[in-house]
Amino acid sequence: MVFETFRAQALQVLRIEAEAVRQLEQYLNADFEHACQLILQAKGKVIVSGIGKSGHIANKIAATLASTGTPAFFVHPGEASHGDLGMLSANDIVIAISNSGETSEVLTIVPVIKRLGIPLIAMTGKPESTLAKLADVHICVAVTQEACPLGLAPTASTTATLAMGDAIAVAVLDARGFSADDFALSHPGGSLGRKLLLRLEDLMHQGDLVPIVTRRATIKDALLEISKKGLGMTTIVNNDGSLAGIFTDGDLRRILDQRLDIHTTLIEQVMTVNCITAKADMLAAEALNIMQQKKINGLVIVDATRKPIGAMNMHDLLKAGVL
Repeated sequence: MVFETFRAQALQVLRIEAEAVRQLEQYLNADFEHACQLILQAKGKVIVSGIGKSGHIANKIAATLASTGTPAFFVHPGEASHGDLGMLSANDIVIAISNSGETSEVLTIVPVIKRLGIPLIAMTGKPESTLAKLADVHICVAVTQEACPLGLAPTASTTATLAMGDAIAVAVLDARGFSADDFALSHPGGSLGRKLLLRLEDLMHQGDLVPIVTRRATIKDALLEISKKGLGMTTIVNNDGSLAGIFTDGDLRRILDQRLDIHTTLIEQVMTVNCITAKADMLAAEALNIMQQKKINGLVIVDATRKPIGAMNMHDLLKAGVL
């Protein structure tokens, strides 16, 4: 019975917060567009400020902006009143977050922002609040109710504010033409960096490690090459060294019923032609997407003349932390 109560309450919270986010659509108006334009055209940084739960949301919004091409950082309004406002410059923009729009610590720093001539974007749940009226642009994030049954703990309101912050960041990202390569530059560490920065040339098997046989090789020769190189496949090349086809463990299973003599049957008779290939400068993440879509376990890397210069399989992506 207790678990049923937990689930019922949790479901109610999720429904209320989902509805709060859905209702944000009505606030994607001219003010929203103006705010995005200000951020996009800013020559300085975006300073995001808030206190309490709004402060946590402000910190996350600043981090999202910074990681998507918009230089940004969080400033605590209390610390700002005691010296941190010195971080601001005339080319900056301030986003101040307060659900009530009456947070004293936030309102205290507004006169200084105004005196510096810095554009102020306010995000509040009260369009008639002091902060909303003082701002150059106001983005409404009002919700009809909090998910907290007491109506006290910021829940739906903080979720809505966070979602609106994401909407701003992504809208500006798109307008800026921010790419996956740009994203990688600010995320070089961990698995995210590996997924975005690694290229096939960084992890492919090269030189003598690439499995290669000629068209006139037998199936037995191909199987020995597959076993020797350990990639579950071998490439087949023409006389000029260009790629003619590929033969994999899967191909072997498919020809077993044909009762072919592996000692005399030529590999060109059973190889897969027009196989999927890649270039050495392709991102590993892109290669992974291709392999998953095509349901293949290996990939041949060719040069401009279609000569095999590398090979790799899913295990290589797994070892590199891409998968």
